[in-house]
Formats: sequence, structure tokens, C-alpha cells
Amino acid sequence: MAKKNYARRYAQALFEIASEHNDLDRWQADLGEVAAIAGNAETRAFLENPGVSPEAKAGLLSRVLKAKNPLVRNLISLLLARDSLSMAGDIYLAYRDRLNAYRGIEQARVTTALPLDEKQAQVLEQRIGELVGKKVQATFEVDPGVVGGFVARIDGKLLDGSTRNRLAMLKKTMAGTG
Repeated sequence: MAKKNYARRYAQALFEIASEHNDLDRWQADLGEVAAIAGNAETRAFLENPGVSPEAKAGLLSRVLKAKNPLVRNLISLLLARDSLSMAGDIYLAYRDRLNAYRGIEQARVTTALPLDEKQAQVLEQRIGELVGKKVQATFEVDPGVVGGFVARIDGKLLDGSTRNRLAMLKKTMAGTG
């Protein structure tokens, strides 16, 4: 839990820097790339290896992050110096959440029984947004156990419009009247 708190603090500071420079989207892209690099086991092992010289680490970073903001490079250097490179993914997610909150966008995790095409996903995203009264950005998962409909998790809330849930409610109703 402490790492998540630290990640949120880093993300808040980075968000403030990005806001000052009116560069919110570029920072999000750069942090996403850093998270991907940090998520690569081989690269992370090399960067976290105490036997590798700081110059070799810096060389790898400059090759991998050629066009990146120098402040992003400083962030990676700071995380490396504090043995915290593994937090890069959490920092990216916290920054993304902060940016979405700033823009009034709510993250949702939506589970459906079958994969949706792009148009179906957009329509469902829009309908869920209408239900919660906010703009929604969804990530989709498939679980055949849903049977039909969808299950959405948004900001700690559960919207269960699945056929599985409807069948369970029908079963309870029938058991109570029979």
C-alpha cells in the first residue's frame, strides 16, 4: 500500500509539472512508455543490477528514451537511485487516473460474455456513461460466465446488467413465492 501512496504522490507532482507546461498528453504517453520499459523483466533486471555501472544504465536509457522529455529521464534516474523502478507502472496508472479525473472521465472495467467490436464497445461505453452521469473510458474483458449483458466496475461501484444476475434474481423471486 505504501508504494501506491508514493506512486500517487509522484503522479500528482508530475501532473502539476505537465500542467504548468501544458503538456498533459505527452507526459501520459512518456510515462506509459516508461512503465512498459520498467515492466520488461530483462530491462528492469539490467537497470536494477548493482554490478552495472551508472554510465551503462544511462547509456541504455538514452538509447531507449531518445525523444523523451529530460524530466522523464530524471524520473527514471530518481527511481533507479531509490530502487523503485518497479513503481513506474503504478505511477503511470495514478497519473492516468489523475488526468482522467481532471477531464471528468471515469475509468470502467467492463466484462461481457462475448468480445465486442469497436462500435458495440463505444455504444456500451456511452450507455454506461449515461447511467453514471459521467464520461466513461472502459477496458473490456470477456467472461463467458456472464452469459449475456455486462458487468461494469466504476469507481468502486458495480453495475451488474448480466443475464447471470437476472437469472439469480429470478431464482430468488421464485423461491420466495413458491
